[in-house]
Amino acid sequence: MTNRSSFSSSRMGGPRIGGFTLVELMITVVILAIIVAIALPSYQAQTQKARRTDARNALLDIAGREERFLSVSNAYSQLPSDVGYGGAAWPQNVTPNSYYSVSVVAPAGANPPSFTVTATPIGVQAGDTTCATFTVNQIGQQTAQNAGGIDTSTTCWGQ
Repeated sequence: MTNRSSFSSSRMGGPRIGGFTLVELMITVVILAIIVAIALPSYQAQTQKARRTDARNALLDIAGREERFLSVSNAYSQLPSDVGYGGAAWPQNVTPNSYYSVSVVAPAGANPPSFTVTATPIGVQAGDTTCATFTVNQIGQQTAQNAGGIDTSTTCWGQ
Protein backbone atom coordinates (compact mmCIF):
# COMPACT_ATOMS: atom_id res chain seq x y z
CA MET A 1 0.00 0.00 0.00
CA THR A 2 1.28 3.38 -0.97
CA ASN A 3 1.09 6.01 1.71
CA ARG A 4 0.61 9.41 0.21
CA SER A 5 0.94 12.04 2.81
CA SER A 6 -0.47 15.51 2.51
CA PHE A 7 3.08 16.84 2.62
CA SER A 8 4.05 15.64 -0.79
CA SER A 9 6.88 17.42 -2.49
CA SER A 10 5.38 17.40 -5.95
CA ARG A 11 4.36 20.70 -7.55
CA MET A 12 0.71 19.92 -7.88
CA GLY A 13 0.08 18.13 -4.66
CA GLY A 14 2.59 19.91 -2.41
CA PRO A 15 1.74 21.98 0.61
CA ARG A 16 0.60 25.56 0.04
CA ILE A 17 3.19 28.00 1.21
CA GLY A 18 1.63 30.91 3.09
CA GLY A 19 1.74 34.38 1.55
CA PHE A 20 -0.13 36.80 -0.64
CA THR A 21 -0.87 36.46 -4.29
CA LEU A 22 -0.15 39.28 -6.66
CA VAL A 23 -3.87 39.93 -7.09
CA GLU A 24 -4.38 40.30 -3.33
CA LEU A 25 -1.45 42.66 -3.10
CA MET A 26 -2.71 44.81 -6.00
CA ILE A 27 -6.19 45.05 -4.46
CA THR A 28 -4.61 46.29 -1.23
CA VAL A 29 -2.56 48.89 -3.11
CA VAL A 30 -5.66 50.15 -4.96
CA ILE A 31 -7.62 50.46 -1.70
CA LEU A 32 -4.77 52.40 -0.08
CA ALA A 33 -4.52 54.70 -3.11
CA ILE A 34 -8.24 55.50 -2.87
CA ILE A 35 -7.97 56.25 0.85
CA VAL A 36 -4.97 58.56 0.28
CA ALA A 37 -6.73 60.31 -2.62
CA ILE A 38 -9.65 61.13 -0.32
CA ALA A 39 -7.70 61.93 2.85
CA LEU A 40 -4.84 64.05 1.48
CA PRO A 41 -6.92 67.00 0.17
CA SER A 42 -8.90 67.05 3.40
CA TYR A 43 -5.69 67.10 5.44
CA GLN A 44 -4.22 69.90 3.32
CA ALA A 45 -7.39 71.98 3.70
CA GLN A 46 -7.30 71.56 7.48
CA THR A 47 -3.63 72.56 7.73
CA GLN A 48 -4.27 75.66 5.59
CA LYS A 49 -7.18 76.56 7.83
CA ALA A 50 -5.02 76.15 10.95
CA ARG A 51 -2.25 78.34 9.50
CA ARG A 52 -4.69 81.21 8.92
CA THR A 53 -4.46 81.88 12.65
CA ASP A 54 -0.92 83.17 12.06
CA ALA A 55 -2.23 85.84 9.69
CA ARG A 56 -5.09 86.93 11.93
CA ASN A 57 -2.84 87.16 14.99
CA ALA A 58 -0.16 89.13 13.12
CA LEU A 59 -2.70 91.62 11.74
CA LEU A 60 -4.30 92.24 15.11
CA ASP A 61 -0.87 92.60 16.75
CA ILE A 62 0.27 95.18 14.19
CA ALA A 63 -3.04 97.04 14.43
CA GLY A 64 -2.60 97.30 18.20
CA ARG A 65 0.95 98.53 17.77
CA GLU A 66 -0.22 101.12 15.24
CA GLU A 67 -2.81 102.41 17.72
CA ARG A 68 -0.12 102.77 20.40
CA PHE A 69 2.09 104.62 17.91
CA LEU A 70 -0.83 106.95 17.06
CA SER A 71 -1.34 107.81 20.71
CA VAL A 72 2.25 109.08 20.93
CA SER A 73 2.91 110.46 17.44
CA ASN A 74 -0.53 111.63 16.28
CA ALA A 75 -0.05 109.62 13.07
CA TYR A 76 0.18 105.98 12.08
CA SER A 77 3.57 104.52 11.31
CA GLN A 78 4.80 103.76 7.81
CA LEU A 79 7.90 101.88 8.99
CA PRO A 80 8.10 98.45 10.64
CA SER A 81 10.78 99.71 13.01
CA ASP A 82 8.36 102.29 14.46
CA VAL A 83 6.06 99.53 15.70
CA GLY A 84 8.73 97.16 16.98
CA TYR A 85 9.54 95.09 13.91
CA GLY A 86 12.92 94.86 12.19
CA GLY A 87 13.54 95.96 8.66
CA ALA A 88 13.24 99.18 6.77
CA ALA A 89 10.04 98.64 4.79
CA TRP A 90 6.93 96.58 4.41
CA PRO A 91 6.08 93.84 3.33
CA GLN A 92 7.65 91.51 5.84
CA ASN A 93 7.29 87.93 6.98
CA VAL A 94 6.26 88.69 10.56
CA THR A 95 4.10 85.61 11.07
CA PRO A 96 5.73 83.01 13.35
CA ASN A 97 6.17 80.33 10.68
CA SER A 98 6.48 82.62 7.63
CA TYR A 99 3.24 81.48 6.04
CA TYR A 100 2.18 85.07 5.32
CA SER A 101 3.72 88.27 4.06
CA VAL A 102 2.37 91.33 5.89
CA SER A 103 2.30 94.90 4.63
CA VAL A 104 1.05 98.16 6.13
CA VAL A 105 -0.20 101.17 4.22
CA ALA A 106 -0.50 104.34 6.31
CA PRO A 107 -0.87 107.37 4.02
CA ALA A 108 1.20 110.28 5.29
CA GLY A 109 -0.83 113.39 6.05
CA ALA A 110 -4.17 111.59 5.78
CA ASN A 111 -6.91 113.42 7.63
CA PRO A 112 -8.10 111.59 9.65
CA PRO A 113 -5.08 109.28 9.99
CA SER A 114 -5.63 105.77 8.62
CA PHE A 115 -3.89 102.49 7.99
CA THR A 116 -4.57 99.15 6.35
CA VAL A 117 -2.66 96.01 7.29
CA THR A 118 -2.76 93.18 4.74
CA ALA A 119 -1.57 89.58 5.00
CA THR A 120 -0.99 87.52 1.86
CA PRO A 121 -0.15 83.80 1.94
CA ILE A 122 3.33 82.75 0.78
CA GLY A 123 5.28 79.51 0.49
CA VAL A 124 3.30 76.37 1.26
CA GLN A 125 0.31 78.50 2.26
CA ALA A 126 0.14 80.19 -1.17
CA GLY A 127 -2.24 77.46 -2.31
CA ASP A 128 -4.90 78.77 0.06
CA THR A 129 -7.30 80.30 -2.46
CA THR A 130 -10.23 80.52 -0.02
CA CYS A 131 -8.54 83.17 2.12
CA ALA A 132 -6.04 84.75 -0.28
CA THR A 133 -5.80 88.04 1.65
CA PHE A 134 -6.66 89.22 5.15
CA THR A 135 -6.96 92.91 6.01
CA VAL A 136 -7.69 95.04 9.05
CA ASN A 137 -7.89 98.84 9.17
CA GLN A 138 -7.79 101.66 11.73
CA ILE A 139 -11.45 101.23 12.70
CA GLY A 140 -10.99 97.50 13.31
CA GLN A 141 -12.79 96.36 10.17
CA GLN A 142 -11.64 92.81 9.41
CA THR A 143 -12.01 91.63 5.83
CA ALA A 144 -10.77 88.77 3.68
CA GLN A 145 -10.97 87.88 0.01
CA ASN A 146 -10.51 84.68 -1.92
CA ALA A 147 -8.24 84.37 -4.97
CA GLY A 148 -11.04 85.67 -7.20
CA GLY A 149 -11.48 88.85 -5.16
CA ILE A 150 -14.78 87.78 -3.61
CA ASP A 151 -15.41 88.72 0.03
CA THR A 152 -14.86 85.70 2.31
CA SER A 153 -14.62 87.64 5.58
CA THR A 154 -17.19 85.54 7.42
CA THR A 155 -15.44 82.30 6.49
CA CYS A 156 -11.87 83.48 7.05
CA TRP A 157 -12.20 85.65 10.17
CA GLY A 158 -15.02 83.66 11.77
CA GLN A 159 -13.05 80.44 12.24
